Amino acid sequence: MPRKFNTPPDLADLDLLAREALASLPEVLRRHVADVPIRIEDFPDAETEKEMDLDSPFDLLGLYRGVSLDRKSVADAPHDIDIIFLYRRPILDYWSETGEDLYHVVRHVLIHEIGHHFGLSDEEMERIEEGA
Repeated sequence: MPRKFNTPPDLADLDLLAREALASLPEVLRRHVADVPIRIEDFPDAETEKEMDLDSPFDLLGLYRGVSLDRKSVADAPHDIDIIFLYRRPILDYWSETGEDLYHVVRHVLIHEIGHHFGLSDEEMERIEEGA
């Protein structure tokens, strides 16, 4: 789904790409994130920057917040809603630096955050990607 943008993609553009990327995933994965909102923001908030010990807000392309499926219990009372954040400005910076197709960058970040929803660590996802 390569697209050419004449102006920097805005929040709505990235939201559309994220929805298309989600729709492209196999149903077996999509059904587990059907109730997980995907939120597009320009940058992580100050609290997230501090919590993640970021040197720069450009260091984080996406974030999963919530309780991963491997740690959920039906007896748990939900304290926070599960949510996936995609950060527009860091994604656009990465896109600009690498020259990769923006849809593929968004899809990759989304899949990475969905992996966290399933309980996978960054290291586990890197091993899966290397083997693919």
